[in-house]
Parts: sequence; structure tokens; C-alpha cells
Amino acid sequence: MAYILSVGKSIPPNQMPQDATVEFAKELFEGTFKDINRLLPAFKNGDIESRQFVKNMDWYTSKHSFEDKNNTYIEAAVTLGTEAIVNCLTAKQFLKRDIGCEEIDAIFFISSTGISTPSIDAKIMNQLPFKDSTKRVPIWGLGCAGGASGLSRAHDYCKAYPFAKVIVVCVELCSLTFQHDDLSKSNFIGTSLFADGVACTLLAGEGIKIKELSSLKTVPNTLSTRSTFMKDSEEVMGWDIKNNGFYVIFSRDIPSIIKNWLKQTVAEYLQEENIPLQQIKHFLAHPGGKKVLQAYQSSLGFADEQLQISKKVLKNHGNMSSATVMYVMEEYLSSRIAAESDLGIIAALGPGFCSELLLVEWKTAV
Repeated sequence: MAYILSVGKSIPPNQMPQDATVEFAKELFEGTFKDINRLLPAFKNGDIESRQFVKNMDWYTSKHSFEDKNNTYIEAAVTLGTEAIVNCLTAKQFLKRDIGCEEIDAIFFISSTGISTPSIDAKIMNQLPFKDSTKRVPIWGLGCAGGASGLSRAHDYCKAYPFAKVIVVCVELCSLTFQHDDLSKSNFIGTSLFADGVACTLLAGEGIKIKELSSLKTVPNTLSTRSTFMKDSEEVMGWDIKNNGFYVIFSRDIPSIIKNWLKQTVAEYLQEENIPLQQIKHFLAHPGGKKVLQAYQSSLGFADEQLQISKKVLKNHGNMSSATVMYVMEEYLSSRIAAESDLGIIAALGPGFCSELLLVEWKTAV
């Protein structure tokens, strides 16, 4: 088991209202799609009002080489990732005291929107006073599922080392993958949906005296995890990597796949845990988009209020790939809406095609 103690964010500096990105898309795609005026409402009908990016809009109007974009990714990832870690370890709304970097036993670093060797976590360790023996586990390529997958691997680590404190850091700078020469509908939809986001989550094993650290009345505790892989589904979601960088693969069938596949996946998981679906009060879902949230709801039968926080995150930030589920978790911790013994599921879907689920129970800090 692992306790989720704190979440810290580092919000990229350039706030863009969705209306501004509509004009950007119209200029780019006009002349490519005969039905451009029919497609543009996708920007306004997706329930996104604003997104954040690492660069201002003028930067995206110019073409940039893969080298330029990736160097921008590395620089911003180190800066924002460092800030998110500090915000997580010093979050007074969640913690009774600051957690020193030297107390952290392992760092799980999650990303799919840039590449770096040494990995970004190594570069961050040169910025913050982590101990030299801190274990580093960089995980690349899980896309939107990465945040939940990172939490699952942190759960496994804490299960093996119950006195450990670990952090999971998600850095996704989706805007830097934008391709001017990609005139596909996948790129069009991606332009309406994806954004930049960075977040860090602190977890601790059950051997830690949580009451001495947490300022929350009840703390979410990960009871178990479930990874599920759908064979022969590589074309559902991911990257097509070409000379100029990452080209988005984003199937229009994702909502229907969720409806037809996710319910059975969740049902089988909960059956193994001897928990009826009706006992799940909280659904901390990665909001992949409006249609994805609707598919969650219709597939699993959740009430509107069980997805309100996910909808709020989508509205204010868009889809930030792996980091998005941590924004949802931060809202949950801040709201303090979960009571003692409440059960919840943290869920995200990603390339593969795959799902990552965590069963959590809120417990009084002891």
C-alpha cells in the first residue's frame, strides 16, 4: 500500500483562451479541409475554455526543427519539473512540514513529448539537493496513461519498501510536438485538445507515520493496481516518429473502444477485489476529452458529480497527457470531499492500447 500525501503543479506561463486557438487552426488548415467551418466547432464543443503552453502563440506560427523543439522541451522540462517538485514537497495545504529532497528514496519520471539522455530526472537532480543514492526510474512512451502508470509503479515500490518516500513527476509539453505539415484530422483534433502540463505527486509507504506528515483528515491509500493491455491496437493512439519529430496518432474510435472495453476491464478488476462497482464513490479519471468523459460515464454508469472534477480540469487546462490525472488528484485533495473509508478509482488510458487503474481508499492519517 502507499499513501498519496501531496500533489504540486507547475503551470506553464502562456494562458490561451480556446477562442484564440480556433483562429490559429483556421489559418493553418483553411484550404486543406473543404469543410473547415464544419470542423472548427470541435474547438468550442469540447468543453475546453483555456489551455496553457510553454511558448506564446507567435512561436507556434513559425516552423521549428526537431532539434529546436526538443531542446526547448529539455529546458522547459527541467525548469517546470523542478518547480513542480518543490511545490509538491512544500504544499502547506497538504503537509504539516516541508519534505526535504534528501528524504526522497526514488523518483519516477514520466513523459512522452520529448527525449533526453541523461533523462530529465537526472538533470533535475543537479538542480535540487536529492541524495546521491536516490533511485531514478524514467518511464517514456505511455502517453495519457503515464500518470496513473507512474503511480502504480510507485505503489509497487512502496509495497516493497514500506518506509520509503517517493515522487512521481509528469512533464508533458504536448504543444512542442505540433507539426505544421501534418494536415490530418488527427492533428486537427489534437490541436483542439492537447496542452502543456507538469505535476508531481508524493507517496509514502505504510511504515511511515502519516499523521506526522499529512495535514489532511483523510488520506487516499492505494490498495492495489491493474494494468490491462489490448492486443493489436497500436494504431489507436501514439506517435508516428518522422524526420521532423512526433506526428500524432489519434483514432476517432477511442470513445467507442472505452464503451465496449473499459467496463469489462473495471468489472473484472473489482470482482477480483470483491468490491461491487456501486461502492466506488470517486472516479479520478484522466479527462482525455469531452467524448472520453461521456464514454466513461455511459460505460460505467457514474453520476455527473463523480466526474465533475475531471470536467473542471479539462475545462481549465485541456488534455495534458500523463500530467492530467495529477491535476485531478490535486483538486480532489484540495476539495477534501472524500470521507473515511470512501473507495475510488484512479484511471487513465493510453497507447498500446492500454488502461491503468488504481483502487484507493481514504483513511484517517495515523
